[in-house]
Amino acid sequence: MSYLETTKDVYKEAALTPDVGLCCTTNPIWELPGLKIPKIMQEMNYGCGSTVHARDLTNNPKMLYVGVGGGMELLQFAYFNRNKGGVIGLDVVDEMLEASRKNFIIAEEQNDWFKSDFVDLRKGDALNLPVEDNSIDVAAQNCLFNIFKLDDLKKAIAEMYRVLKPHGKLVMSDPTCEQEMNETLRNDERLRALCLSGSLPIKEYVKMLTDAGFGTIEIRARKPYRILDPKNYPTEELIYIESIEVAAIKDPMPEDGPCVFTGKAAIYFGSEEYFDDGKGHTLLKNQPLAICDKTAAALQDLGRDDIYISESTFHYDGGGCC
Repeated sequence: MSYLETTKDVYKEAALTPDVGLCCTTNPIWELPGLKIPKIMQEMNYGCGSTVHARDLTNNPKMLYVGVGGGMELLQFAYFNRNKGGVIGLDVVDEMLEASRKNFIIAEEQNDWFKSDFVDLRKGDALNLPVEDNSIDVAAQNCLFNIFKLDDLKKAIAEMYRVLKPHGKLVMSDPTCEQEMNETLRNDERLRALCLSGSLPIKEYVKMLTDAGFGTIEIRARKPYRILDPKNYPTEELIYIESIEVAAIKDPMPEDGPCVFTGKAAIYFGSEEYFDDGKGHTLLKNQPLAICDKTAAALQDLGRDDIYISESTFHYDGGGCC
């Protein structure tokens, strides 16, 4: 049995019998005005963060969500696009698609605005998306890419890139790990299906995205997720796993490389009202400006004693410049 077949079996079981602790879920249950999340969706909330950000979802974007779970994030996305088929939900597990269909009926009863046909549920593989090129404004996945081994991960990212419109966004939440994992952990199919043993370091994760062509990367959150300890897992050392929320934007790739925002800021505190580096970056006196890592390095190389560059906070909330 391949690791992907094991994954299907794990989530078939989770669809038939909701498992509240399956992924140690930490994604928030957004209770937006007029939005009620059914209890069954909360119980089938198999993710490690959130891909729902209001600033991404203006002007009725066409959305794609891969790996439907119990339908909670599909319902949240539909809140921002109340049109027939405005959100595409894709899954390879028949039982999960059927569970979502049933959950949407409950959601209709609890939300006057919601109609099940707002979500177009489709069976399909993340490695070969049944979606047209350049047709999606916002694509999302939550704790899915972490399952894939590297060659398949490259395919999944390339497929997301293909279906996105120019300047479209791929919004993700996945576990990451900065420690080396042994081969026993890496090859444990169930732990991989549970989004644990496939965790990559953040730099490797980001590189997979930029290698696929995404010109802008935003790391929006980084938070504790799980512990793999020697008593319960095949490891001699305690392994700390975090989850990150990331947006990869299908911007043209700059000649000098991608713009990666990891939560750095520049603060000018010199004698003038502002500092202009002549490359599109203007720093107002004592006003923090969000900057990408590339710009941070360029400003640091100036060797000035009146510009402070913060460390990465791994929390980028928009604005700034690159």
